[in-house]
Order: sequence, then C-alpha cells, then structure tokens
Amino acid sequence: METDQQTDTGTTPDAADPTAALRRALREAPRKLWDASPDGTVAARLRELADWAAESPHADAPLDLYGDGVVAELETRIARELGFPAAAFFPTGTMAQQVALRCWAARTGNPVVALHPLAHPELHEDQAFTALSALRTTHPTTDPRLPTAEEIREHPEPFGTLMLELPLRDAGFVLPSWEELTDAVEAARERDAVIHFDGARIWETPTHFGRELPEIAALADTVYVSFYKSLGGMSGAALAGPEDLIAEARLWRHRYGGDVFQQYPAAVSALRGLDTELPRLPAYVAHARMVAQALRETFEEAKLPWFRVHPDQPHTHQFQVWLPYPPEALTAASLALAEEGTALFRRWFPAPAGGPPGLSVTEVTVSAPGLDWTADDVRTATRGFLARLTGH
Repeated sequence: METDQQTDTGTTPDAADPTAALRRALREAPRKLWDASPDGTVAARLRELADWAAESPHADAPLDLYGDGVVAELETRIARELGFPAAAFFPTGTMAQQVALRCWAARTGNPVVALHPLAHPELHEDQAFTALSALRTTHPTTDPRLPTAEEIREHPEPFGTLMLELPLRDAGFVLPSWEELTDAVEAARERDAVIHFDGARIWETPTHFGRELPEIAALADTVYVSFYKSLGGMSGAALAGPEDLIAEARLWRHRYGGDVFQQYPAAVSALRGLDTELPRLPAYVAHARMVAQALRETFEEAKLPWFRVHPDQPHTHQFQVWLPYPPEALTAASLALAEEGTALFRRWFPAPAGGPPGLSVTEVTVSAPGLDWTADDVRTATRGFLARLTGH
C-alpha cells in the first residue's frame, strides 16, 4: 500500500504542492472524463506499453539506432496516414516546425511566416523562431479564429509561408469550416505562399470537416503531427511532406540535436496510438458534444452569474469552460471532487492577459474513460463541483 512521506513540518508533500495533490487525486479517481499521460505511474505506463507491444505486429521489430528500425517504421506509417511521400520523426513538435519553416523560408526567399497570435510558436516557444531561425511572424487576424481568405489576401505584409494551426488550441480548439479552410489556402497560394499545417491535433479534425485525413492534409505542403496529443503517446512528433524537403529536414534535425541514439519507447507508443486511439477519435468528438451540452444545461440550472462553454458545439473532443470565480477556488473544487472519486475538471487558469478580470478557464477533454458517462452523470458531477466552490 502506498503511504505518504512526512516532511519535517508534519505535512505531506501533496499538502505543500497543490498541483501534486491534484495529479494524485486525478490518477486515483475511479471515474474521469479522460486519461492524461501525467496521471500514470512509471511502472504502470511501461507495463501497459510492453503488454501492448508484445501482442502487436511490432513485437519483433528491430530497435532503432539514430532513426532506423521501429522509428523508420513509424515514419512510413505517418506518411501513409497523411498521404505524403515522406515523413521524419522528431523528438519535439517545436523542433519539427522550426525545421519545416526555416526550410520553406530558404525555398521561398521570404523569412516571414503568417500565423495567428495565439498559435503555439507565439505563446509557448519563447520566441524560438526569431532566436534560432531568423524568422519573423505576421498576423493576418487577431480575432480568436483562423484567418479568412479575405484577411489573407488583404494582409499588407508579404509572407513566404502561411501556417495554420488545426485546431487553434488557445482559442478553444476551434476550426474553420471546410469551405473557409480551402478558401484560405487558395488565397495564400494566390500570393505565392506555401502552406504549413500545425497539425498537432489534426487527428481530431475529420469529424468536423467531414473529410478523411489525407484530403485534409493535402491542402498543405507540409504537416506536423504530435504523438502525445490526441494519440496518447509518450512523446515525439513527425513532419510529413515532399521527399526533398523531408531529406533536408533530416539534415536540420541532426544540426538541432534531434538525432537521438534510441527512441523506440516513444515510437512504439506512437504506433499504439495510431492503432488504438486514432479509430476512436470520432466517438470521442461525438461524446464531447454531449458533455458540453450537459455542462451548459447544469450551469443554467444553477443560475450562475456568467459562464461559457466554448465552442457551443465542440469542433473536436476538447473544448474550454469559463467561469466567474478565482482559479484557486475552482482548482480546489476540482481537487475536492476528484478526491471523492470523480474527476470532472482539472486545473483552472486566470483569463489571458487582456481578457476580462475575474474569469477563469479550463480545458475539457473526452476520451475512452468518458465514453461511459451519460448526460445525467455529467450533470451530477457538475452539481457536485459547484457545491464545493467556496461561498457558492
């Protein structure tokens, strides 16, 4: 049986670290909407991966040395899934996109990348484009959605690459319509720009677009995909595109220090995600829409002063929830509910800079564990969460 180690003050590590307490409660809660990789333990995760690998077609695949073996097998699979001639494995998506965009800048002769100000490189990479690749960014729109064809055509600054994040995570995992997406791509091509998709979560988009992955990916010249987002992999990413660009990307991967001696655990976990999670994603998306509706109905029933479930109908199996309470109080309520066995929400965060004060936001995901939840289950859990809000 697990026991807590006491500190000198008589408190547990979890008591001193609310984040650790929440992670522990989420890991141990018997009912949850989704499993997140940090919820597990080292032994349990390795055991799960080994058990799956032993029964998979990859059981006798050779280990990798600097990208061959099972890593090369994964690259072939990614190229096939997305309909591209070639793909290269990268240890991180940040590196994959750095490499893709610097390669395109050299080909187009233009170091400017048009993207959204909420895109991952602008918010989460410490200005890596500028610091490492001498690239600059420009923003066709600042609205919380991807740019329209008109905004792309009328943008005053020339750019060599249009980068579209599908879905745009920090705006609420939002996607354009299929017609809006194809029009935006055509507008960029009219300006002789190449198209790069930040497809970290592109796996989730076919339900919304009503198209298969190869047709979606075919709109772009290159696509980056993540293995731990959507697919539940351990880590890693891939860049897919034409053979000549991928060959150059491999050279830059080496220069960036991305040729790791062995990466077979990450590669095997990615193959597992492609086999097990990818086919389930449409069911997750459909169930997320039910969960979002049940949340909305329960918030209305509680007569909250204000709330937002965004988008109204989720575009993927992930969406945002906004409430008018401090993030500390909301996270404490999440923890209290999880400690009693139900993980509904996780950490909450204050509204981003420039947003209305007094609001907090969290992200909700629906995956395999959540498929067992009914609308009544969601309503019951939401009522329990609200009852644990201080002063509510």
